[in-house]
Amino acid sequence: MNTQLGCSQPDIVEFYANVALHGDVISSTVNGVLVEVNAEALGVILGVPATGFELYVREDKSMVGRDRLLELSRRLSQQPGLRSPQAVKKGDMKPLHQLLFWFVIKNIIPRAQGRTQADSMDQYLIDLMDKGEQINLPAFMINHIMRIATITRAHDLGYGFLLTKVFEHFGVELRKKVDAQVIDEISSSTLMGCGYKLIKAGDPRQDQEETSHAVPAPDRRKDQGVPTPSVPASSASPSQQAVPSPVPDQGLRADLSALQRELKEEKELNAKRHADLLALLQALQPKPSNP
Repeated sequence: MNTQLGCSQPDIVEFYANVALHGDVISSTVNGVLVEVNAEALGVILGVPATGFELYVREDKSMVGRDRLLELSRRLSQQPGLRSPQAVKKGDMKPLHQLLFWFVIKNIIPRAQGRTQADSMDQYLIDLMDKGEQINLPAFMINHIMRIATITRAHDLGYGFLLTKVFEHFGVELRKKVDAQVIDEISSSTLMGCGYKLIKAGDPRQDQEETSHAVPAPDRRKDQGVPTPSVPASSASPSQQAVPSPVPDQGLRADLSALQRELKEEKELNAKRHADLLALLQALQPKPSNP
């Protein structure tokens, strides 16, 4: 999670251009150095456990179990009447599940496409993270790296920072290492995009709006068998007139405009990165020799 470690884009492109799978071991040549790891070795290099859920399926989801997938679709989409498993739109999820989905597509199985709805694999990973259960990230990395390298359609090259750390472990001389951008972290625009509402610290309206407008933080006590206290009903009598929510002032409008600009800049930067990566990958592809 240390974004100051940096990422070497040209070396990432060369890694994906040369990567191959032999049994459970992936290997590639980067800047003249052989890089060869399996899930266990990758876990040691990255300092994360190579244990936990590791069933990686992208097309045939029947391996996970239809009943389980149906239960997940019903819960994450908040539609208990569903009759078959299906992809869940991000906007239909609770804010916490939206945020976990954002983490899944950014870090566990990173991609630039399909970010508006979670398929069955995404839903399973969201559920595991929600329950705090272990996911075998190194095993997912190996499987997803091979999918990225062999898929016929365009795909972003994932795990840039993590693979750069692997290159350094093998003594690869990095050609161009750049730090992460601040927008790669969970920003206020990301939180708002996941359905959370932001309130300025010290805003006198916080107490007034907290009960009816603010999104509550997830309560983990339910998983520990501790009863959740009920929220007391309003003490206002029926004859009392409800006080309307105040109209946002100029300061809040300015903050919202700033967040919208940040989101637009993030999209533009991601699009530029995607174009640069594709250009580098095409440059490394062998050119046909002249007859």
